Amino acid sequence: MAFDTSYLYFRAFFGVPDSFHAKDGRSVNAVRGTLDFISRLLDQYSPDAFVCAWDDDWRPQWRVDLVPSYKTHRVVEVAGAEAELVEDALAVQVPLIRECFDALGIQIIGAAEHEADDVLASLARQHDGTSLIVTGDRDLFQLVDDDTSIVYVARGVAKHELVTPDVLSAKYNLDPARYVDFAVLRGDPSDGLPGVKGIGEKSAASLVSTYPSLEAMVEAAVDSGTKMSPSMRTKLLADVDYLARAREVVTAVDTLRLPALTRGPVREDLVAELTEELGLGGSMTRLAGVLSR
Repeated sequence: MAFDTSYLYFRAFFGVPDSFHAKDGRSVNAVRGTLDFISRLLDQYSPDAFVCAWDDDWRPQWRVDLVPSYKTHRVVEVAGAEAELVEDALAVQVPLIRECFDALGIQIIGAAEHEADDVLASLARQHDGTSLIVTGDRDLFQLVDDDTSIVYVARGVAKHELVTPDVLSAKYNLDPARYVDFAVLRGDPSDGLPGVKGIGEKSAASLVSTYPSLEAMVEAAVDSGTKMSPSMRTKLLADVDYLARAREVVTAVDTLRLPALTRGPVREDLVAELTEELGLGGSMTRLAGVLSR
């Protein structure tokens, strides 16, 4: 099981009431929520191994070079450099989450110039056996196959959905291997990816089920002898350059060289210290208990 850590702590921050505080007054709702999410899912699924993927680079320059609008709406300038727009009350909690993970022996894996999505993709592809990817990011549906399922938590951990090939086929009527093409056409405003103008989810699914690749769609649009409608031809041909660039942006890199999965010891003394100092209550001790089984 591999966790999309930043997704979890963002969801915890906005979903858990800001009524929990450390001794020094700092908010710890994101810390407590993240620990609770992980504890609940580990308890439910009992994976043989697990890891927390980290955004070492939340907006890699190589992706921005391909599609300049990529995550632009989340950018803020700090001391002349671009940084991710994060609420101050959350930003101070992220290092605390790492401290808790260290005390609990939880492995964190990131990769320079790559996002957690790329780490998750590489972990799934390199793992010999079944994998569960915990995220609320639809782009990672591209990883779904007979060995990899998505524990989709966009509606909350308690209401999560296990996304398998059959689920994707029923929802979008497409082969999971074609999800990237579908996502490129549809776009994703939350990532600053506009998609092809005038093509929504239904049109994207129809195109993907009709043509074997994005290249085949463009070829059909160019060839006036095909059955493609004039309006669809116009839409695709207007964004030919975008299609190629966006596909590279959307496709998660699954070839990263990553360390082997390990599990450190639960450091009971440090767990107790952080629980007291940060006011983590049962959130920390419950997860420590799950990890000590």
